[in-house]
Amino acid sequence: MTSTSSGRDACVVPVITIDGPTASGKGTIAQRVADHLGWHALDSGALYRLTALAVRQAGGDGGDESQAAQLARRLDAQFSAGVIRLDGRDVTQIIRQEAIGNLASKVAALPAVRAALLARQRDFRRAPGLVADGRDMGTVIFPDAPLKIFLDAAVDVRAERRHKQLRDKGISANLDDLLNDLRLRDARDRDRAHAPLVAAADAVTIDSSHVGVDQVVDQVLDLWRKLGSAHGPA
Repeated sequence: MTSTSSGRDACVVPVITIDGPTASGKGTIAQRVADHLGWHALDSGALYRLTALAVRQAGGDGGDESQAAQLARRLDAQFSAGVIRLDGRDVTQIIRQEAIGNLASKVAALPAVRAALLARQRDFRRAPGLVADGRDMGTVIFPDAPLKIFLDAAVDVRAERRHKQLRDKGISANLDDLLNDLRLRDARDRDRAHAPLVAAADAVTIDSSHVGVDQVVDQVLDLWRKLGSAHGPA
């Protein structure tokens, strides 16, 4: 979680941001692109899910902004080899539960929580580069990123994807309930007053509704290459 780069170095470290709604595939795309380039990856949503888990463990429901922000500032979180730990405990699967995702969407709308996690997210910017996915990576966290992607998909397609993910993990879920949850999350993310989900003015929008992961990855890498060598080798 601790950056080894100075503020000056961070300014020249390239960043590709991938923003988009829940289940648009941005996390998978971001990791694939990062792996291809040999860069670091930031799953910003995991930080909000960890905050949500901490809030739940503290007996909260996300209604106390001060409590949630304090927990966000004090997160003892570690990311290593695909494993996410909170206070030394492996919570990789726990934070992917729908209940935690819904609570994360709620706490993410709190300005104090977003402020508490701002510097922590920017600390992920280290050489040789960073691919960051979330909802405000290109608009708030890394507004100077040379390449910004807004990855979208139809809500019914996203619901079906989430349903398949859960089914593959042996978790029972109702498709209609997932669809309603996604619509509520979309509304909450897009309508919040602070750092709403919106494409940056200079972002490239990619609709992944009917496009495979490999094709989207290729599109992102191609866009990066077209920027030229000024931002680093592809």
